[in-house]
Amino acid sequence: MSGVDVITFGCRLNTYESEIMRAEAEKAGLNNAVLVNTCAVTGEAVRQARQAIRRARRDNPHARIIVTGCAAQTEAAIFSQMPEVDAVLGNEEKLNRASYRSLPDFGVAAEEKLRVNDIMSVKATAPQMVRHIEGHVRAFIQVQNGCDHRCTFCIIPYGRGNSRSVPMGAVVDQARRLVESGYREIVLTGVDATSYGGDLPGQPTLGLLARTLLRQVPDILRLRLSSIDGIEADRHLLDLIADEPRFMPHLHLSLQHGDDMILKRMKRRHSSSDALAFVEQVRRLRPEVSFGADMIAGFPTETEDMFANTVRHAEDCGLSFLHVFPYSPRPGTPASRMPQLDRALVKERAARLRVTGEALQRRHLDRMIATRQTVLVEMSGFAHTENFTLVEASGLTPRAMVDVEITGHNGKHLTMQLAAARAA
Repeated sequence: MSGVDVITFGCRLNTYESEIMRAEAEKAGLNNAVLVNTCAVTGEAVRQARQAIRRARRDNPHARIIVTGCAAQTEAAIFSQMPEVDAVLGNEEKLNRASYRSLPDFGVAAEEKLRVNDIMSVKATAPQMVRHIEGHVRAFIQVQNGCDHRCTFCIIPYGRGNSRSVPMGAVVDQARRLVESGYREIVLTGVDATSYGGDLPGQPTLGLLARTLLRQVPDILRLRLSSIDGIEADRHLLDLIADEPRFMPHLHLSLQHGDDMILKRMKRRHSSSDALAFVEQVRRLRPEVSFGADMIAGFPTETEDMFANTVRHAEDCGLSFLHVFPYSPRPGTPASRMPQLDRALVKERAARLRVTGEALQRRHLDRMIATRQTVLVEMSGFAHTENFTLVEASGLTPRAMVDVEITGHNGKHLTMQLAAARAA
């Protein structure tokens, strides 16, 4: 191989950062290298990263393999001890050109491979500019990094550090650059995006940032948010949902569970009634909105009744999509020291929760039949409606925005035909 290949795991923020990594590594003169940008959310994510590293070495025996990302930050020693790995960079180091200029020599001891500093010492997020997101027709912009909250199951603050926001002007400049490159849809991403602005002068909010973006970059046709915490939604954001057609009617919520005792043991800041009230409020403001959510099955001490409350909560909220995680104990987190459930039970409950998610998804797809939708066509031959429902769109040109009539679904995505022209 030649050049720099990047293998990305995890969230949209990682996807955005992978573009920065590639650019900085190439500017540093790195060649014949594979960068692996890891995720630490679950033990399975770490296992998949290690598997990908071994495969990358088999496929590229003479390339340098550099591992970074959240798992590299939190479990640096594990990756440095892998014989396939040539260097391990922390989450801050991976974005700096100098890191790629000062890589260790081949064949050094595990401890010499490490370039991982204390992420908690990082106090600001420097603006990073990209002109494209490889393989994507929607562009991601980092607006925030890190998290000040300490949910008992979550390792991410130890991989990302404390919350810090990108100045509003830099976000506007990045959005303008991406729109000039042809992107029609922008997605604002962060580890805890709804905490945006708390560390900036004047403490602007995520909603104010979004409104400012749409006002100052009028060529943005669609604006979305990545995962948000409804308890932190501000008045500007709610007003945007209600009155801005370019703000897309889809929110992915960090719910995690539907039982109030488990939510307390998770150290979440909302109750099940708080989450339901937020969903109902948003639906009143924007009836066509759809909701996805992250849910954890098998959290320590979860009883069958507590699990049933999560199933009921997903149904009560009328979610359209569930991203189900079987609970995974992450070393160093408080939840890993709580009484654990049998792994077979955890997996069985996750499977049952996924069945609920599939039923909710079918219900949502049923409601979409016979509607007219504007879709943005992806590279994959699929497209997304404004409320982020997947539509089969084979034969349509990627990046095109077209009006379609929804004709049916297969339980996972919609089918369509091109809509007739609207009457004048």
